[in-house]
Amino acid sequence: MAYLNDNFFKLKAGYLFPEIARRVKAFTEGNPAAASRLIRCGIGDVTEPLPPAVIAALHQAVEEMASRATFRGYGPEQGYDFLRAAIAQNDYRAYGLDVADDEIFVSDGSKCDCGNILDILGHQNRLAISDPVYPVYVDTNVMAGHTGDADERGAYGGITYLPCTAENGFVPAPPSGKVDLIYLCSPNNPTGAAATRAQLEAWVQYARANEAILLFDAAYESYITEPGIPHSIYEIPGARECAIEFRSFSKSGGFTGTRCAFTVVPKSLVARDGQGEKKPLHPLWLRRTTTKFNGVSYIVQRGAEALYSADGKAQVKSLVEHYLGNARVLVEGAKQAGLKVFGGVNAPYIWVQTPAGITSWQAFDRILNEANVVITPGSGFGSQGEGYFRVSAFNSRANAEEVARRLKALTWS
Repeated sequence: MAYLNDNFFKLKAGYLFPEIARRVKAFTEGNPAAASRLIRCGIGDVTEPLPPAVIAALHQAVEEMASRATFRGYGPEQGYDFLRAAIAQNDYRAYGLDVADDEIFVSDGSKCDCGNILDILGHQNRLAISDPVYPVYVDTNVMAGHTGDADERGAYGGITYLPCTAENGFVPAPPSGKVDLIYLCSPNNPTGAAATRAQLEAWVQYARANEAILLFDAAYESYITEPGIPHSIYEIPGARECAIEFRSFSKSGGFTGTRCAFTVVPKSLVARDGQGEKKPLHPLWLRRTTTKFNGVSYIVQRGAEALYSADGKAQVKSLVEHYLGNARVLVEGAKQAGLKVFGGVNAPYIWVQTPAGITSWQAFDRILNEANVVITPGSGFGSQGEGYFRVSAFNSRANAEEVARRLKALTWS
């Protein structure tokens, strides 16, 4: 008799987004006339076409695959040199940040790597995770057996939850106790909050003092508009000794369906083995990558490389401005509906407080049934998300304007 990984049975209900999909499916099947006017602002999936520079690069790479002389088979699991060099130069060294080409590991998504990184980290680590938070951070630790069971509120034993509230600007402060692994996301999903330099300095100081590791998710860094907000954890002195950074082309270059991202593992980052000896993480992540991954396709990596061309950079800027423009429209619509709104400035999400007495799932159902708009209930991101919902700005401008109009038309009494 084979045995299952019992940790999966500790997961609460369904993963957030499949549960949203289930409810939307039930609504459309029961209301076929309303299905055609449904607007999806739930899952943060881009809607605009890939930049022309990417399309041209993809076509060229496909042509190369059609010739024996230029055909590519297996590539380097950690990414082709041309893309790793472009990333290191354009995202880091151009800003005075010390990141080497071979500290870049190209992957098919930062969501994947946020879970895969656990392969090289021990089960003894004490975890700290923001609340509300992107559910992947929690669920992958549950699956790996790094937590206890969930209580009646859905909080798992073994995790230190860091409350993100309106009072602290939705950016958590370091805990008073000692933890070993800290998940930080800035700009944040779901709240849209971005950590200041002083806030990140406090986290780096904490991590170094406690020999902890920051798992820094910077998937939305290209949406930062306010001056002085760090785009990378490595802008903070000392971060190379305590942080891993995850980035993605999904929301900057429109790669949600094309799949390409990268993780930075500095060679100076160390942790202790079971005997207490300090060992570098870089060779472990290299070994894990070359053992369990065959790499992102050559065609896709050429497309990602094109994002760093002059045309590609301009086209990315235009895409980001489009989605941030949608966010401004949605913020204004929600405010005119009498709702309290956060975010939408440094991130493509707005975080909306529900009216008094209405839960986040009740708000979801009402907005779905009365406005025919799909949003994301805040409680799906953690207990501190109760009383809020997230609206994604990834859409056409016409849809964003229509959603704003429908929100204004809702009555909450």
